[in-house]
Amino acid sequence: MNYKQLGKSGLRVSPVCLGCMTFGEPKTGRQQWTLDEAASRDIIRQAVEAGINFFDTANAYSAGSSEEIVGRALRDFGRREELVIATKCFFRMGKHPNTGGLSRKAIMQAIDDSLQRLGTDYVDLYQIHRWDYRTPLEETLEALHDVVKAGKARYIGASSMFAWQFAKALFTAEHNGWTRFISMQNHLNLLDREEEREMLPLCSDQGVGVIPWSPLARGRLAREPEVKTNRVELDEVSDQLYGGFADSERGILDAVGAVAAQRGVPRAQVALSWVMGSEAVTAPIVGVSKSSQLDDALAAVELTLDGEERQTLEAAYVPRPVRGHR
Repeated sequence: MNYKQLGKSGLRVSPVCLGCMTFGEPKTGRQQWTLDEAASRDIIRQAVEAGINFFDTANAYSAGSSEEIVGRALRDFGRREELVIATKCFFRMGKHPNTGGLSRKAIMQAIDDSLQRLGTDYVDLYQIHRWDYRTPLEETLEALHDVVKAGKARYIGASSMFAWQFAKALFTAEHNGWTRFISMQNHLNLLDREEEREMLPLCSDQGVGVIPWSPLARGRLAREPEVKTNRVELDEVSDQLYGGFADSERGILDAVGAVAAQRGVPRAQVALSWVMGSEAVTAPIVGVSKSSQLDDALAAVELTLDGEERQTLEAAYVPRPVRGHR
């Protein structure tokens, strides 16, 4: 495994980050497709044994159950000093208003709760899951700075927001001498490339590592267009992100199939290799529910697409509204 530097920080991570939204109980609400603990542990063990050291979860995944499962598994299968554990806060964890958002109160409670569920004294990367329109940015950034200074997180990162918002956050932190974001977890795949316009150039310019979520577009890029899965049937967010662009989507999916057939590899490897081939990207966050899917992610690291293949994959894309920031 060839590890990569996350942005211009000194933190080194595997070129594949295991996304842990797939793991969790109870199966309620939007996440009825998650794996139970036994199945989750098998995949986490496989990832550790393959050399993956980067694991991304969030407090909101399966109401905290993902953090609990990931924490127990990593204690059993890995050594804490060799692992990079990332989690996130923002989404409300209960009925009371202060259980979500990015106020000082919410952040301080959220980090303590996440550490307890993960069973660790610190996380390596603590990320804000979304932009909080109700809380002053300075309050959020100073609270995150204090989390780092208290030793509860080594670094901080951000997730989907507009490029102007992230630029403002980077400037405000630097202006006040607060801890700077080292990573951006944004939405990027062959079906949604809007981040190429402003966010990716911003991150490259500022030395921020990019760790895209949903690099396979909720699995759409990994299978034939007509194939339905349990995730497709139960994940309502999928249609919100990718609905309404059937014609262009079909052209992209056909291109993925054509390149995969020519290379003699699964579609997932081609789609992931395209994301990994972006100069701005450090490591895509790949969620898996089967060991073969993890094998595809690892194989994609070794697959390099040439310029003609990338042009083939990109040709059918049409601009689409920005989705996933709220």
